[in-house]
Amino acid sequence: MNQPRVVVGAAIRAGDKILAAARAHPPELAGLWEFPGGKVEAGETEAEALRRECREELGAEIEVGERVGGDLVTGGGRYLLRVYLARLDGGEPEPLEHGDLRWLAADELDRVRWLPGNLPVVAALRAVLAGA
Repeated sequence: MNQPRVVVGAAIRAGDKILAAARAHPPELAGLWEFPGGKVEAGETEAEALRRECREELGAEIEVGERVGGDLVTGGGRYLLRVYLARLDGGEPEPLEHGDLRWLAADELDRVRWLPGNLPVVAALRAVLAGA
C-alpha cells in the first residue's frame, strides 16, 4: 500500500485570531474552510513547503512555529496533514487561490464549515487561543 502524501497547513496567528481560508476548488470542496498550505514536494522540508505554499496562495511571507495537534489522515487515506502555528512575516494575505479569507477568534472558529480533516486541529487551536 502507498504511504500517504504529507500535506502541511499554516494556522497563521495574529494576536488572538487565526486565518481561515475557504476552498475555491475542487467543486465538491468549494466553500469549505481550511488552513492555507499544500503538498510537500521532494527535497523540501515541511517548513519550506509551508512558506512556499503561503507565498503562492496568499502572497504573504510567514514564519513557521510549532506543530498543532497530531498527524491527521485526510482524503480517504491519501494525505497526512500536519498543521503548524505560524505568524505573518511580510505582506498582507490575499485570497489568490481561495474563495475567501477570514480572521477568526477562538469563539468564532465554529462560524465556518471546516473540512472534516481539519476539525481536530480547530479544537487544539481553541485551547492555544484561550491561552493567549
